[in-house]
Amino acid sequence: MKIVIVGTGYVGLVTGACLAEVGTDVVCVDVNHEKVNNLKKGILPIYEPGLDTIVNRNTAKNRLQYSTNLAEVIETAEIIFIAVGTPPGEDGSADLQYVLKVAETIGENLKDYAVVVTKSTVPVGTALKVKDAIFQALEKRNASIPFDVASNPEFLKEGAAVDDFLKPDRIVIGVSSERARNVLQQLYNPFTLNGHPILFMDVPSAEMTKYAANAMLATKISFMNDIANLCELVGANINEVRKGIGTDPRIGNRFIYPGIGYGGSCFPKDVKALVRTGKQYNHKLRILEAVEDVNEDQKKVLFAKIKAHFGETLSGKTFAVWGLSFKPNTDDMREAPSLTLIEALLEAGAKVQAYDPVAMKEAKHFLGYKVLYAEDTISAVKDADALLLVTEWNEFRLPDWKLIRENMKSCVLFDGRNIYNAKDMADKGFTYYCIGIKTL
Repeated sequence: MKIVIVGTGYVGLVTGACLAEVGTDVVCVDVNHEKVNNLKKGILPIYEPGLDTIVNRNTAKNRLQYSTNLAEVIETAEIIFIAVGTPPGEDGSADLQYVLKVAETIGENLKDYAVVVTKSTVPVGTALKVKDAIFQALEKRNASIPFDVASNPEFLKEGAAVDDFLKPDRIVIGVSSERARNVLQQLYNPFTLNGHPILFMDVPSAEMTKYAANAMLATKISFMNDIANLCELVGANINEVRKGIGTDPRIGNRFIYPGIGYGGSCFPKDVKALVRTGKQYNHKLRILEAVEDVNEDQKKVLFAKIKAHFGETLSGKTFAVWGLSFKPNTDDMREAPSLTLIEALLEAGAKVQAYDPVAMKEAKHFLGYKVLYAEDTISAVKDADALLLVTEWNEFRLPDWKLIRENMKSCVLFDGRNIYNAKDMADKGFTYYCIGIKTL
């Protein structure tokens, strides 16, 4: 099959590489010439475990190619995925200008039947807008070329996206014709060998499924953070509470870990967009509004603990920050809790020494050189008044605490992800603070 992927960001590149991996011919298109030239050289724009291997393998075999000219590659495409960005507007709604521009270009250049698939996360009703944009462009050409528009939302976890695509839990596809269903069934058959289903449904339901899934996961996170904060006040231990509820099969043990808030490219944007959609239909999504409020407050919890320990004035204090990305195994800094924390520290007059295994280059786009970027964990804690664990990378789980203690000015640890044990840290000589457990 001949596939075109428009957009070489997180979703587009993973989709293109994984489809090429099963033998399809894929062309990834992007307007950014530098990005396309880098991809041809094997330089990826994102960090994702395992992605470089399959990108380079399929590029070498010519199954995965790159272009900046969408009009040129549309002619032979059987399926065209739209995987461009949908950034949130000031009111929280998804900005569809890039999606609709691609749709217009498709209509201007389509030569034969193709299925146009919205892969970007888009609000309910977007497929109709895409269809209309293509149809209007065809009318301007006086062309009558059949096409279908389908919805195929992605459910890729950053840090495990390749496995998620190659071995999906489920594949959700919204279609409005049997012809489109048959084309996409053929495309995705190789990915259903693990027994998990393709769920065909109407297009609006597929569009809503993506938002509902992310909103539910965000709700679980904010709920647990709210309970964690209450646990501290009443003297309960959130880790024990988590085990107590997580073993209930109706609840499950995933996404119920307390921390300092969710971030990334999906949850914050999608919750805002769904709330905005509700407002457009005069339906107030009260739970999701609360989810968003709790998350914003949670990003400030660690800073509040720091002020409670050191006082309001942090001038002259140095803080080591371990972890910058919003979660491990990605360099994604979008809506990362570390940004809220670091900006608060800097505004309070503190100095910040940060280390992240892969996200420091990306972090510079957000923080510039207002912080010191350390070469490793030990360099980060040198002469620090406190260590702040922000992202739970594996290399932070069993560090050399003796060496760390020797390098720090004072042994204070703020654990924003509850990966350490309070008693163990006290035995190692640290004053220890975490989320949802009263300080010993």
